[in-house]
Amino acid sequence: MASFRRTLSPAYPDRQCQNGAGPFSVSSPTHKLVASTKYSSPLPSVAALVVSLRRFLAGVFVRRYPRKGQWRRALVRCLICFLLGSMLGMFPFGNVVDDIRRQDLSFEIKPPHVNAQLVPEDHVLKREEEFVVDPVSLSADRVSTVNERFDYVPRKELIVVTPTYNRALQSYFLNRLGQVLRLVPPPILWIVVEMNSASTETAEILRKTDVMYRHLVCTKNSTSVKDRGVHQRNTALDHIEHHRLDGIVYFADDDNIYSLKLFETLRDISRFGTWPVAMLAQSKNKAILEGPVCNSSQVIGWHTNEKSKRLRRFHVDVSGFAFNSTILWDPKRWRRPTSSPIRQLGTVKEGFQETTFIEQLVEDESQMEGSPPDCSKIMNWHLHLDAHNIAYPKGWLLQKNLDVVIPIK
Repeated sequence: MASFRRTLSPAYPDRQCQNGAGPFSVSSPTHKLVASTKYSSPLPSVAALVVSLRRFLAGVFVRRYPRKGQWRRALVRCLICFLLGSMLGMFPFGNVVDDIRRQDLSFEIKPPHVNAQLVPEDHVLKREEEFVVDPVSLSADRVSTVNERFDYVPRKELIVVTPTYNRALQSYFLNRLGQVLRLVPPPILWIVVEMNSASTETAEILRKTDVMYRHLVCTKNSTSVKDRGVHQRNTALDHIEHHRLDGIVYFADDDNIYSLKLFETLRDISRFGTWPVAMLAQSKNKAILEGPVCNSSQVIGWHTNEKSKRLRRFHVDVSGFAFNSTILWDPKRWRRPTSSPIRQLGTVKEGFQETTFIEQLVEDESQMEGSPPDCSKIMNWHLHLDAHNIAYPKGWLLQKNLDVVIPIK
């Protein structure tokens, strides 16, 4: 048989062995590109990186493996495809990035859009603290705004001091005063002081009033009613000074009658305020008036009808004045000449405890404020309605039912 020898065509002289290359070596354009850039720049170019990646993938996917290693080839290809898919899935492409950039990712709460209508200048309120809103004129699509600034001023705290003791009408007095204080806008602190020990009956009444309170006990021995009230009020003053309570202090005995207007005017006091009190004279069975005479808010005189008390400097009942609590524990603010504690004096005669106490708070009438202006309204009454020598049930509870007088039909 004739032997055929495969020869190269003279039309392809480039396929001849050149520079010691193999008989079938082919120089592709990419090879020439790599060769040309290999020595042109010390850093690899983008084309060189692409060629390296193609060689790596070709070696993985095109490389021939023996039959025994075919399962390894399939496993390696699956693993590489899984890794490439995971890496590509982590990065958004296309318009997703632009959409995210266009979104407003701020967490600022924006109010809903409303149709605001400005009020003319001649309709703007004159006082900044007054703003009356008519609920009928408000609507969801029409809101009127006022060109002014509203500054929030917190209310002063009222510190109401009440001495109490066991007697027949104690429950009635405490419940009545507690219901009045419940109607007073907060903040308000009710300091109730008992003698020797705190009774469970009093504590139960204080809890039911829903008024913030502090139940104190005066441990000093006292035999007379006059000394008992003085020591109880001094116990409350010690508590206020020790804890530096900031507010308006008012001595409110539980047997007096008070109007809500009184507690509203207490917050207008800056240093010391006073007002007239209507009192019922038990001996003469008539009502007398005791307190200041005012010209506007300036104190110019005093109401008094008892000759034995004309020697007093200030003719005021114990429930007819109130003062700023900072006078007790901040003497520099009020330029007090001494830093000695301000307390009621139990060594003076009855009826002089109020005037001697007020003399420690103010120097004269110029540091007083008539409340309300012109002192023309009676806002509390001292009627002396206590019942003496009347027994009351223990714990204010009836141990046995009452005898049936009229049976229910």
